Amino acid sequence: MARIIDVVQAPDQALDQMVYRVPENGAGDFRIGSQVVVRENQNAVFYRDGKALDTFGPGRHTVTTANIPLLANLVGLLTRGQTPFTAEVYFVNMRDFIDMKWGTPEPIALRDKDLGLARLRAFGSYSMAIQDPQLFVTKIVGTQGLFQTNQIQDYLRGIVVSRLTDLLGETKAGLFDLPALFDEMSAAIRTKLTQDFGALGILLKAMYIQSISPTEDTQKAIDERASMGAIGDMQRYLQFKAARAMGDAATSGAGGAAGTGVGLGAGIGMGAGMAGMISQAMSSALQGQSQQPAAGAASAAPDVMNLTEAAGYLKVGEADVQGLIDSGHVKGKKIGSEYRIAKKALDDFLAS
Repeated sequence: MARIIDVVQAPDQALDQMVYRVPENGAGDFRIGSQVVVRENQNAVFYRDGKALDTFGPGRHTVTTANIPLLANLVGLLTRGQTPFTAEVYFVNMRDFIDMKWGTPEPIALRDKDLGLARLRAFGSYSMAIQDPQLFVTKIVGTQGLFQTNQIQDYLRGIVVSRLTDLLGETKAGLFDLPALFDEMSAAIRTKLTQDFGALGILLKAMYIQSISPTEDTQKAIDERASMGAIGDMQRYLQFKAARAMGDAATSGAGGAAGTGVGLGAGIGMGAGMAGMISQAMSSALQGQSQQPAAGAASAAPDVMNLTEAAGYLKVGEADVQGLIDSGHVKGKKIGSEYRIAKKALDDFLAS
């Protein structure tokens, strides 16, 4: 025999519990004339066959065909109106829900003007209240089949993340510019979500973006970029990295036979690809040594020099410079009794 529910109430609804279902599972057998006790900050929505029958506000109510007129078409009333009918009652919490957390379950991939491609995570919070309990139950419980608080929060979180992803794509701001735009973006995403939440019977009261941060891979790329900027000379940095990688590959065999194989394989593979850079690095170093005598004076040497200045620049005697001019190895112009030699002519001679 069906269990008849004469008193319908949810006295133990938690402050953070959005919906409390009576009964917890299946449909309940309610009697015409049953008492419905609705406490402050609650609304009770009778629901049957995918349709909301009626909504009760705070207070004590008696179920009749007057306050649930649809029952007249659903059940045949017998003597004294004692016929039971099956339905579910959802007690909706009408309190403000504050500090509702949201976050991206997976990183958002965006085109970044500084990094090229960035993978970002975002976190924040929002506050809301259920404005239309009957619409809320119809859309969330009836359409989505959700009534547990964690299920509803996951559903709303998905809407927030979807709108945030769309907003980030529209903003087109770089990762390093985003922190200065949190207030503007929070206001923009709230505008986008107000309509979405309103269609579910929810009033969105506040929306905050608390953090937008890169993933570990993106952070490594940022650190690498900062290191390259600190080094300044990209070519020398790549040469240094290549040499260090070769050294690591050569010494990685200390861990045993397997390690030796890995080290040799890595050394051979990288050697083929990096030979050009290593050779160029050695050539640059030798050339720098050959030009070292002139390096000290290079910054102070004038573009046009006399014999004395040219001799100091080359670190030789004046007679040696005169001999180079006379032999044609260095071009010089005699003006009056003095020679004038271009610094470029001396540099070309040193480089030949």
